[in-house]
Amino acid sequence: MHTPVLLKEVIGLLDPKEGEIFIDATVNGGGHARAIAERVGLTGKVIGVDWDCDLIKKSSITNRESKITNIDLVCDNYVNLRKITGDRDIQRVDGILFDFGFSSYHVDASGRGFSFLRDEPLDMRYSPEDNELTAESVVNTWPQERIADMLWQDGEERWARRITKGIVEARARKKIISSKELAEIIVRSIPRRGRSHIHPATRTFQALRIAVNHELEFVEQALPLAYALLVPGGRLAAISFHSLEDRRVKTFLKEQEKQGTLRMLTKKPLRASPEEIRANPRSRSARLRGAIKII
Repeated sequence: MHTPVLLKEVIGLLDPKEGEIFIDATVNGGGHARAIAERVGLTGKVIGVDWDCDLIKKSSITNRESKITNIDLVCDNYVNLRKITGDRDIQRVDGILFDFGFSSYHVDASGRGFSFLRDEPLDMRYSPEDNELTAESVVNTWPQERIADMLWQDGEERWARRITKGIVEARARKKIISSKELAEIIVRSIPRRGRSHIHPATRTFQALRIAVNHELEFVEQALPLAYALLVPGGRLAAISFHSLEDRRVKTFLKEQEKQGTLRMLTKKPLRASPEEIRANPRSRSARLRGAIKII
C-alpha cells in the first residue's frame, strides 16, 4: 500500500482551505490528494493527475469506496497541465503538488522491472500506452558511449563505464530481457572494493528509469507550467527523492524568487522525521520544498 510521504508537512505548506482548487500532479496512491480534498470540502476540488493509468484506476476505486466525490482523476502527464485544466475550464488554481519519482506500486506490484530484486521484464515505463521507449531497448540498442553518459548523468554512477562495458559484452552474447539479468551483470561489473552500503544496481536502475520516462526533462518543463497556473498567493510544493530532481526544483524556485515572482517557504528542504522513517523507510530520501506565488 502506498503511504504518502511528508503528509503533515505537505498540508502545512499548501494550507488548503474550503472551496479552493488544487492539483496533485503525481497522484500515485492518492493519499496526498485525499487529505487535500478533505480540507477543500465539497465546494472545492482536487485534480489528481498520473501518467500511469493503473494508478488512476486504483485511486478511482479507493475514492468510490470512500465516497470521495471532489477528486477529479485524469490519466495524463503533468507536462500537459495547461490542457488538463483547460479541458475543465479552469484558468487558475490555489495550489499544486508534485511528488516526483516512482511509487511503491511500481516497485512492488507493477511487474515492469523497476526493482533489481525481482525477476521481471525490463520495461520501466510509467505509461506503456504512450511511451515506446523501454529499459530493454536502452540496454540492448543504445551505443556504448550513450549508455555510459546516461548512467553518469542520470544515476551519478561512478562505475558507469565498467557497468556499460559489462552490459555491452553481455548483450553481444544474448539479449538482456529481465531485471534480474541486468542486476547480475551490474554486480559482476563493479569491483568489491567499489561497493557501498547500497545495492550495486541502485544507481543504474535509477538512471534507466529516469531516461525511459524522460523524468528530468519533464520536471524542468512542468515547474514553469505550474507557476503560471497559480493564482497570486497560490502555493507550490514539490517532493524529490534524489539530488537530480531536487536540484532542478531548488534552481527554479530560487530563480523565481530573485525575479520577485515567488517567495520560498522552505529555506532548506523539509525531511521526514525519525518516526516517519521508521514507519515508511522510503521517506528517508524525500525532500520537500515549497513556495508561494507573489505575482
